[in-house]
Order: sequence, then C-alpha cells, then structure tokens
Amino acid sequence: MPARKKARITGLGSYLPERVLSNADFEKMVDTTDEWIMSRTGMKERRIAAEDECTSDLGAKAAKLALKDAGLKASDIDFILVTTTTPDYLTPSTAALIQAKLGNKNAAAVDTEAACTGFLYALSMAKAYIESGMYKNILLVAAEKMSAFVDYEDRSTCVLFGDGASAAVVRDEGKGFYIDTVSLGADGTLAELIMIPAGGARHPATAKTVEERQHSFKMSGREVFKHAVRKMGAAAQGCLEQAKLVEDDISWIVPHQANERIIDAIATKFHLSNDRVYKTVHKYGNTSASSIGIALDELTRENSLKRGEHILLLAFGAGLTWGASIITKM
Repeated sequence: MPARKKARITGLGSYLPERVLSNADFEKMVDTTDEWIMSRTGMKERRIAAEDECTSDLGAKAAKLALKDAGLKASDIDFILVTTTTPDYLTPSTAALIQAKLGNKNAAAVDTEAACTGFLYALSMAKAYIESGMYKNILLVAAEKMSAFVDYEDRSTCVLFGDGASAAVVRDEGKGFYIDTVSLGADGTLAELIMIPAGGARHPATAKTVEERQHSFKMSGREVFKHAVRKMGAAAQGCLEQAKLVEDDISWIVPHQANERIIDAIATKFHLSNDRVYKTVHKYGNTSASSIGIALDELTRENSLKRGEHILLLAFGAGLTWGASIITKM
C-alpha cells in the first residue's frame, strides 16, 4: 500500500510595495500622533501600492518569488488558489488574473475569502487537495491592496492597514515545512464587527453609498480585540491536541499582524517569550490575508530553523473567522 501523501510548503515569497506611509504622514492627514498610534497598535509604518498597482500585480510578484524558492516553473503548477479581501474585480477572479500574469494556461484558478484568516483557510484547502491526490503542485497566493478600501479621514481605521502579498508553494514532495494540523472557525452572527457595508448585492454602489463612505472598512475595535484573543487561543489548543503537542513544543508563533496588543496578549496566553513571537506589524501594519505569509517568509530568511522545529500560525478576521495551523521544519 503506497504511503499516504503529506502536504508540505516547499517555497515561500513575499512582496511589499515601495511607498512607505509613516505615522508622521498621518499626523498631517488626520487628528492623530505617532505616540497615539504606537501606543494602541505598535505600528510605525506601512506600505502602500502605487495607483496603477493592483492586487493581482502584488500577488504575481510574490508568486514568482515563491516559485523560485521552490525551484519550480509557473508551468509546473496545476492549481492556483488566491485568498484576498480586495480583489481587482468582483469577477473575474484575481486567481485567473494572476494565472495570466504568470503565463500558465493549464492551472485551475479560484479565489477564496476569509479576510485576515484567509492564508490559513487557503492553506487548509491546499493541504486537502494535495493529500487527496487531486493536485500535485499548488500555488497559494494571499494578496491585499487594503489602501483601496480605507477611509483616510477615519483615524480609527486608516492607520491600521497596509498593502502586500505573500505566496507559498504546497506540494506532496520536496523539502520545507510539513503542514501538520489546521483548526478553523467562524461566527457569522458577529459579521457586523468588521465589514465593508456597501458594494455587494445587499447594498450596491450608489451616489449615496459613496457619499456616506460605505465602501471602506468599518470596525468595532474593542469587541474585535476581545474575540480575537479568545478564538485564536482556542484554535491553537485544537491544533496542539491534534498534533499531540504541548505549548513547550512550539519554537515560534507567527500571528496575523493585526495589532501589537493582540499579539502580546497571545504571547502571554502561551507563556512564550516575546522574542519567539515573530512581528512585522511595526513596519507593515495590517496587511490582512497576506500578513502571516509575509511574516513566515521573513522568519525563514532571517533565522536558521532546525529540523523538527514547530511553528504555530494564528489568525483572526472578518466573518468573524479564525484559525491556527502547526507546521514543522523538515
């Protein structure tokens, strides 16, 4: 009987736009200060895409780096899975656009959306496709142009978000990280806590929705914080139990980079020293679905990880959605 296929990440890549939007820039735009932003979010800078740079452009650049890291050509990929909250269009899919930019006409391509938890939801799908034998080489892309949906007159949200993309090649062979366990959750009864009210079928775009700024992110920060810490903690425990591991077995936590307060609360919950929780929030802000992939890519480039080290990935986002995954260095 052939051995069961085991999904693994064999390539990583990330892309950040060149333009930097600093807290000093926000002091000129809205009633805020560097101290106010830093004390509440831990953010100092974030990257902003050029006007002619769309989500598919960001994603394609990250994808090319991940393919290079995996030692594959675009034509080797048989499935492209994109997760984004900020697609180029409602239709066609951003995945189809990235497929075209990569020059691959043979891969299936589809979008999925789970907001900031998107990377983990997409990772679970890639794992399932690989381990079922349905596909052999999957390209997972998480890309966001958050700046296109931010109200830069709303100081409570505009300072939070940045643009960026990450990508991972998921295969049934090769070196990298085993995708051991994934634990996901959602609660649609709390959907109003993070949302873009207009632009969909319920509230199509009108002059009134534009005038009322209903096409930008709205968020209830205090409620989100409360649910985020609790739900991510529960998902993490679920992953540990599935993997038959305990907290002390985890070498690194790579969380969604939403807010330094949330990240620190998670670290405290797991009794893990701050230097083992990887952070990019200070320099990139919240890049939604792409943030875990960006942080994981940087972690692997900046640290010599040893075989057998376990990394815990954590996320929480609109939906509400949340999730965790444990990956292990091969």
